[in-house]
Amino acid sequence: MTDSEFDQIFPLGAPNDAYAQYFIGQSYLAPLASGSVQVSNVSFEPGCRNNWHIHHGADGGGDQILMCTAGSGWYQAEGEAPVSMEPGTVIRVPAGTKHWHGAKSDSWFSHLAFITPGKNVSNEWLEPVTDEVYGALLENAGNE
Repeated sequence: MTDSEFDQIFPLGAPNDAYAQYFIGQSYLAPLASGSVQVSNVSFEPGCRNNWHIHHGADGGGDQILMCTAGSGWYQAEGEAPVSMEPGTVIRVPAGTKHWHGAKSDSWFSHLAFITPGKNVSNEWLEPVTDEVYGALLENAGNE
């Protein structure tokens, strides 16, 4: 499948060059809503994933919400089993949780992503998800 054949309801967007250093593989970013709650469609080519990262916040803010809209992907919080994401899967990532997300090795993947507003909300990018960790997903999660 190519990006032009990837069927999704939101725009693919432009190559996510501003954050390319925090991804393995190519991702795309399509901003959908601005304001106090910015919403973006993030698309990942097969095998693409972002680095481990933490969203920080205070006063109830800083949670990340991921809503899978197309394709098939993974979400994993540190120390937890990976979660398979299919269209309709919604994940709330509490502020302060070290995690990553990305496409399965054989599928494009898109999700809407937004951060709940609050004071001192920030993002901390960490180490890449290694090929060893990513490759072990099949063993740990069952099937892809």
